[in-house]
Amino acid sequence: MIKFIPIKTSDSRYGFVENLLHESFPMDERRDDEMQRHYTDHNPSFTAYLIMDDELYVGIITIWKLNGFHYIEHLATSHDVRNKGYGKMIMQTLLEDFKDARIILEVERPEDELSKRRIGFYERNGFKLCLKPYMQPPYRSNGTPIPMYVMFSGGETIDDDFDKIKSEIYSKVYSVN
Repeated sequence: MIKFIPIKTSDSRYGFVENLLHESFPMDERRDDEMQRHYTDHNPSFTAYLIMDDELYVGIITIWKLNGFHYIEHLATSHDVRNKGYGKMIMQTLLEDFKDARIILEVERPEDELSKRRIGFYERNGFKLCLKPYMQPPYRSNGTPIPMYVMFSGGETIDDDFDKIKSEIYSKVYSVN
């Protein structure tokens, strides 16, 4: 049974979370460690979760509780458990734990086989793709914006709310106006 365990940096298991962030996301797609730790310990809108199956470390998910929706910032599984059905179990747990909320996440545009497969995975697990233009703001002052799409659960469309959702993510997650 998959469980999302809220975790702080003082937890001895936090090293797994940080290492998996480094392994799974290039620097341009994550904030620096000091800011990540600060958000983990002090931002009431942000929660880092260790994903476990009994005693097995499965992965990580970071979730923002924003105005009218939850935003999945990072989701990654450990190399040891990939291609063993855990991704589907994680998505089922996510949708069950947050069943009364709209869930938003960013995905790379479908320009290569991996990004196409990732979008298909989310679609098979109840998410819909929004094709409105979206740029992930840089995490660092010298970083480059990354063209992305937004995917969502909890409704047929987000078209009417897209600008509000984007603005909320930009201001709260990326500190951009």
